[in-house]
Amino acid sequence: MAVKQTKAEKKVAYDQKLCQLLDEYSQILIAAADNVGSNQLQSIRKGLRGDSVVLMGKNTMMKRSIRMHSEKTGNNAFLNLIPLLVGNVGLIFTKGDLKEVSEEVAKYKVGAPARVGLVAPVDVVVPPGNTGLDPSQTSFFQVLNIPTKINKGTVEIITPVELIKKGDKVLDLTEDDLVEKFAIGVSMVTALSLAISYPTLAAAPHMFINAYKNALAIALETEYSFPQADKVKEYLADPSKFAVASAPVAAAISYAAAPAAAAEEEKKEEPAEESDDDMGFGLFD
Repeated sequence: MAVKQTKAEKKVAYDQKLCQLLDEYSQILIAAADNVGSNQLQSIRKGLRGDSVVLMGKNTMMKRSIRMHSEKTGNNAFLNLIPLLVGNVGLIFTKGDLKEVSEEVAKYKVGAPARVGLVAPVDVVVPPGNTGLDPSQTSFFQVLNIPTKINKGTVEIITPVELIKKGDKVLDLTEDDLVEKFAIGVSMVTALSLAISYPTLAAAPHMFINAYKNALAIALETEYSFPQADKVKEYLADPSKFAVASAPVAAAISYAAAPAAAAEEEKKEEPAEESDDDMGFGLFD
């Protein structure tokens, strides 16, 4: 059964391992390890096995071990590594050709899905070419301002489309955020359409309502009428009908309030009842 090491023992073992590698190897590559998974790192270790060793660890521990090695051996050459140990990095100790080692590591570079909060390390571009989509999907690309053409019965992108620029941060957007932004855009289109009297699908409901209001106003001021206006004229001719129409609503409100008032009254009456125990004697005393 393996004995679990304490934190202090782990630090000592790490210092010894790093110092041993510094004594054995004279060439070191610093590799950025952002978004590198454990399986990917294991594949890199296997690919470099033989003349190279990959060492990961906290930057503070690596810096401390390098300083300790410099103090013990008097070799200050490795102190130049300390300013470079920034961010998520690892050390690759090798006796082979640096270019070949770098190319071997690059073989294991794979694309990773964008996650919230990550910064894009490279530009993301959709290259021109055939999409395999039928011509009915052309409107989708038009909304995105992506130039296309129909080639052999399918949609083809004409020019490269830049999706993400290097350094852009992945946003934390939900469907609700997208719906909210879309609703703001629709409201702006509606306002513009109403201001210039230009009919659009977004402004159509408001235009119909405004037209109905205008027609109703004309009907009230003239002898012209229509079924919807007849009801309004009837109410205006006899204002008492407003009270009759509102009576069912008032009755419903009072009906709903009555049980609540009764319950409140019961609560007030309950404290008035006193038990026999409060009087100093029980039922069977």
